[in-house]
Amino acid sequence: MPSLDFEREEARFHAFHDQNLPRLQEACASFVALLTALLTPSGQVDVAKVEGRVKDKEESIRKFTRKYRPALEEANEPYEIAPYITDLIGVRVVCLYEDELEKVAQLVRSHFDVMDVTDKVAAVENTEASFGYKGLHLDLRLNAAQRALPEHAACAAYAVELQVRTIIQDSWSVLDHKIKYKKSIPGQLKRRINVLSALFELADREFRQIRDATAAELLQAPDETAEALPEPGVQAPEKAPTGGSELNAFTFLKIANHFFKDFEFEPSKVDSFVDDIQGWSSGMTRARFNALLRETIAVVKRYKLHFEEQNPQGSFNAYTVIRHCLYLSNNIAFRPALRNVAREAFEAWLQEHGRT
Repeated sequence: MPSLDFEREEARFHAFHDQNLPRLQEACASFVALLTALLTPSGQVDVAKVEGRVKDKEESIRKFTRKYRPALEEANEPYEIAPYITDLIGVRVVCLYEDELEKVAQLVRSHFDVMDVTDKVAAVENTEASFGYKGLHLDLRLNAAQRALPEHAACAAYAVELQVRTIIQDSWSVLDHKIKYKKSIPGQLKRRINVLSALFELADREFRQIRDATAAELLQAPDETAEALPEPGVQAPEKAPTGGSELNAFTFLKIANHFFKDFEFEPSKVDSFVDDIQGWSSGMTRARFNALLRETIAVVKRYKLHFEEQNPQGSFNAYTVIRHCLYLSNNIAFRPALRNVAREAFEAWLQEHGRT
């Protein structure tokens, strides 16, 4: 029975926590697995990590004492502690960008009933008393359809607090918790902390805007090379390469995706590969790269067929084709594009079959 005896209720909560800890941990692991499966393959959000925890019993007691005990005892209202600890099981989803927080909230609604939402994303409003932001918090319970599924038996009876943060918000939260005596430090230090908080918030916005700008850059059609892209393997009329902007990851992708429509170029590899190209031949322009591929790719594709016949288990992907195209265009400047064995095999084939 609920009571107003805090020591008694504290002891009862300790016993409850100790008795139920294995089941709480199992439920927590089940929630983490479910949310990972729900969010990571969605394609709508970039999830950095999903992690969970069962709240420590002493931390739970401190939360109850701080948030609920004074009002309950003032109202002379008997209580039990456990029902007030709504975040006994907590799961944190860390995203890359701030506009993905609401996307996560929308995705979880397919499996969960949302009992409460606390939006802590807003910038600091009171510079004298609060620092930073903590993300989006949702109190969740599996909906009726999901609770009925056998695979969710471990967590069907429990609620979970889901914290959704960006990497920047998560980093700020970790640092924020290390700041001691927040309410007592001098105003000058509080202002400095809030300046730092604003910088973190600005970083979040800048990362999102850079992402959007990068996507927009990839959608832009190349200028001077746009009319120079024939069908792969088809020799275009002779035309001297014009000048133009330096080859970069964005222009590389526009050209490479034309010649290799079925190959998926990973951004990190593209960045490194373009850097290699510029190292081999400083000042490579988008127009020159496009013309280079156009002039050499038919020969290299014939060699690719030969290589695959001779090496059924070998790999000759789009990057390998481009490396051979570079070497064929200038075997001195682009000698580092091929390793010794690959270079010797290619040269032997060229001598046997001619360079055209």
